[in-house]
Order: sequence, then C-alpha cells, then structure tokens
Amino acid sequence: MAMVGLFWIAEGDVYVGAKPSGLAAGVRLTPEGVVALGDKQPGMWPWEDVHALAAQDVPVKSLKRNVGVLVDMALTVGLGGGDEAPTMTLRVSDADGDTDLTVYTAAATGYSQTEYDLSRELLSRLTQGAGTLLTTLAAMAEWGRSHEGGTPRAADREELLRTWTES
Repeated sequence: MAMVGLFWIAEGDVYVGAKPSGLAAGVRLTPEGVVALGDKQPGMWPWEDVHALAAQDVPVKSLKRNVGVLVDMALTVGLGGGDEAPTMTLRVSDADGDTDLTVYTAAATGYSQTEYDLSRELLSRLTQGAGTLLTTLAAMAEWGRSHEGGTPRAADREELLRTWTES
C-alpha cells in the first residue's frame, strides 16, 4: 500500500484519499467507474456518465498548516481530544449534477502543492475518454501490484504522477 499524491494504491486497487476500512467513507476508482464507499455514501458512477472529477478542501502543506497540525496534535493528546482524521471532498459531475463524496486524507500534514496539482491533472485525465482512462488506471494498478515497501519519497511520487498524466 502506498500514497501517491491524492491517491492510495493498494495492490491493484486505486482510491482517492486513504483506503477506507469498515464503514468509513471513501472512493475507489475502478475500470467500470467511480465507486463511493461507506455507510452514508453508497453509489456508483459509470465512467461514460462522469463529466468531471474535482478534489476540493484538500489540505495542502504550508508553514501555517504544519504549525496548526502540531498544535492540534498537542491539544488532542494533552486534553484527551478526539482522533478524527481530516477529510477532503471528491466532486463527481454527471448529467444529473454534482455529487460530493467524502474521503479521508492519507497525508497527515497535508499534500505538497506539486502533488496536489499533478493529482488534479490526473483526475481530469481520467474523464477524457475510455482509452485514456483505462491506460491510466491500468498503469496505476500495475505499479501498485509490483510495488513493495510503502509510500515512495516525494520526488518519486511526483515523477509517478507525471508519468501517469502522460500515459
């Protein structure tokens, strides 16, 4: 399992955000379509119906954000606060309008601006037609099946995202 940009790739499965467990909210990208996961957001959008995918409310790294995360962690541990993970939104647009799906972030302190930008480009690429979609998802899934050892370093993640946006 590994995080690459806004994606979590576990063996051959590709998720937006962290891979959910149990009844937690999440989104899986399959060759058939966008699959909403979780107790309160079931649904499936076939790719031929998806006009656009957009990630919103994505935590992007900044000095201010990093200080805020450290303060939140100190307060959570020190005051016995909750352990709720940060979320972001994946907006799925089709002929019926927009549907906002909740996904948990996989990056504790946020995503780099470069990874965020490349991930947005990759989400857009997935809606450019069946050939592009299947080639891109297949490349991501194949990497996940052959990769061992956890999440790659930042430069390697960025290079993977660039490769997938060009495949």
